[in-house]
Amino acid sequence: MYNNHQPSPADLPTKGQLLKSTIVAAIAAAFILVTIVLPAEYGIDPTGFGSFVGLLKMGEIKVSLADESAAEVPSEKPLESESIVNSSEASQQTPSESPKESTQNLRSEEMSITLAPNEGQEIKLTMAKGDSVTYVWWTNGGRANFDTHADSKTLQIKYHNYEKGSKERSEGVLEAAFDGNHGWFWRNRTAETMTVTLKVSGDFTDIKKM
Repeated sequence: MYNNHQPSPADLPTKGQLLKSTIVAAIAAAFILVTIVLPAEYGIDPTGFGSFVGLLKMGEIKVSLADESAAEVPSEKPLESESIVNSSEASQQTPSESPKESTQNLRSEEMSITLAPNEGQEIKLTMAKGDSVTYVWWTNGGRANFDTHADSKTLQIKYHNYEKGSKERSEGVLEAAFDGNHGWFWRNRTAETMTVTLKVSGDFTDIKKM
């Protein structure tokens, strides 16, 4: 014999209780969307919470690299804000066109990072506006997706793009568009562990892995 016991009307939630639960769930979902999902996935931070906990920067990098896996050959058309020129162009510049030279902070550094598959990391230089460095970076095998960009807490600039694409090697001159941190973010999209080595020489006061 089957148990045909049915709950009494008193045991069932009322329409008001159901409506209240729906409203609470919608508010919670909206809160998570605005404070976590938008900053971490899309670089949008209407509340400022994402910037406070570090989610905004992660979202900005995700947005800038959204098309990196599909980019087999980066565009060679320079961006309007581009301050990078390749080494052959730099050698042909006249003295008046060359980046300014300074002996005060002139230094040379070499730094390497090791990336597991799908891992990303960046190296930034602390530079003043107008300072420039010559650079060359390369991998020990395979293309690395890269994003050359800058930021400045003092000037409240969270992201300034110079160049992005996918290469095994890149070299040229990087000129700082403003006072702040300027450098490269790399991500390893291969199936093997990858080492990226960077050499820089010029005007900068600090170099660090971020």
